[in-house]
Amino acid sequence: MISTWSEWKRYPRPGRGENLEAPISPGIYEVRIAGSGALYSFGAVDNLAQALALLPVGSKSWFGRRDTSDAPDLEYRTCATSSKASAKAAAERMIGRRETYMSGAA
Repeated sequence: MISTWSEWKRYPRPGRGENLEAPISPGIYEVRIAGSGALYSFGAVDNLAQALALLPVGSKSWFGRRDTSDAPDLEYRTCATSSKASAKAAAERMIGRRETYMSGAA
């Protein structure tokens, strides 16, 4: 079973103490660049909150700290599912629809 997508939320920027709001359950996530809407990351995972928290954003300096000036302005949304298998099936359908649309638009 698949639920509906959440609203787009601003992705927390490193060093600002902002929090992610995501379910601790299987599902699909989508992250985009806020200014252009370009896809940044997409996936079907076991734990949405953990996957979003571990998403590599920006670059690391020599001292292991993230360089916040290189971090893009991102937005994310989630869609919880009952299992990772349901999430993977829904993600594959979405990718198939996107590919069909893009081949028809070309």
